[in-house]
Order: sequence, then structure tokens, then C-alpha cells
Amino acid sequence: MNAEPADQIRLLDVQDLDVRLQQLAHKRRSLPEHDEIESLNRDLTQLRDLLVAAQTEESDCAREQTKAEQDVDQVRQRAARDQKRLDSGAVSSPKDLENLQREIVSLAKRQGDLEDVVLEVMERRESAQERAAELTERVGSVQGRIDDAIARRDAAIEQIDGEVASATKEREVIAGSVPDALLGLYDKLRAQQGGVGAAKLYARTCQGCRQELAITEMNEIRSAAPDTVVRCENCRRILVRTSESGL
Repeated sequence: MNAEPADQIRLLDVQDLDVRLQQLAHKRRSLPEHDEIESLNRDLTQLRDLLVAAQTEESDCAREQTKAEQDVDQVRQRAARDQKRLDSGAVSSPKDLENLQREIVSLAKRQGDLEDVVLEVMERRESAQERAAELTERVGSVQGRIDDAIARRDAAIEQIDGEVASATKEREVIAGSVPDALLGLYDKLRAQQGGVGAAKLYARTCQGCRQELAITEMNEIRSAAPDTVVRCENCRRILVRTSESGL
């Protein structure tokens, strides 16, 4: 393949821009905010699960407390009725009086036990409420950190995308002046060789594979016409000759 030396030099400019675009793509993918946001989202998910558990426990305790308080109230009302009967003197039979008094004592004990249950449930409910309040605050804090990280990520991406757009436009202009056949070969090699399809020959060394060329290869390149597109024998990339090639 033949191409004007100037076109081959422009190919190096295209290669530099392609490397720059690769670097920008890598930078975009590797922004530290990506890992930060992912880690914070995991923390947020765990905190929300704990918050739901605490809220569920508080709700369960509320229902349990209501039921226990109703039980206390029922026992209290029954004890009040029994005490009223006892005080009224309507019960005259010794045996009935004894049974009534025994029931009042039993109800008093039952009421005490139920009130203890109410207190225990209230303590558990208060503890659940405190946990829910703390977790709500932590959820808000982590969400705030996520929002901040997202804002920083988006700002960085916007800047990178601006650089990508500028480099892409510049590449289009320069690549448009390179002959199609030469550009097609370059693109094919670039896809095969990890993003580098053309390299400068510098001081007898291929800048693509960093291998110094053998004397016989250098002699072949020296004897080649200026418009001949030469290739590195080692990596097969296009070798672009310049005044620094050591020819």
C-alpha cells in the first residue's frame, strides 16, 4: 500500500486522538464516585431494611399494647363491679362473701400481672421507636452522601463527555483527510492490536511494541519509497517514518 508521507503523519494524529478517546472512556468508567455510590447504596439498602424492621416492631408493639391495656381495663371494670357488690352489702351468704373476696384478690393479681405486661410492651415499643428514629436519621445522612456523590459523578461525566465530543470532532476532521484505504487498514489493525494501529518509528524502535528493529528490517525500510506504507515485522502495526526514526 502507498500513501503520501503527510497522510501517514496525519495517521499518527488520528492515533493520538484514538488513544485520548480510550483514556477518556476508561476515566469515565473508573470514576471513584461509581464505587462510592455503589457502596453507599448497599449501606442504604441495609439501613432501610433495619428501619422497616424497627417500624414493624413498633407497630406490632402498639397493637400488643392496645390489647394489653384493653385486658387491664376489663379486669379493672370487673374488679370494680365486684367491689361495689361487696361494699353494698347485697351479698349476705358467708360462702358467697368468701368467694367474692377471693375473686377480688385474684382480679387484683391479674390486673397487676397485666399492667406489668403493658409496661414491658411499652418499653419494647419505646426502644423500637428510638431505633426507628436513629435509623431514619442515618438513612437521611447516607442518602445525602449518595446525592452528593451523584452530583460529583455527573459533573465529572459532563466534563469528560465534553472532552470526548471535542476529541471526536477533531478526529473526524483529521481522519477525513486520510485516504480511505490507509484509514481502513489502520482501523483494522487498531481493532486487532489493542487500540493501536499505527506507531512512530523512533530511533530504530517501533513505538507500538517497543521492539528495536533488526538491521535487515531497518535496511528494507531505508530502501522503501517515501510513500510506501511499511509495517513492523514484530507487531504488524503501520510504522510511520519521521525525522526521528534513525534512518
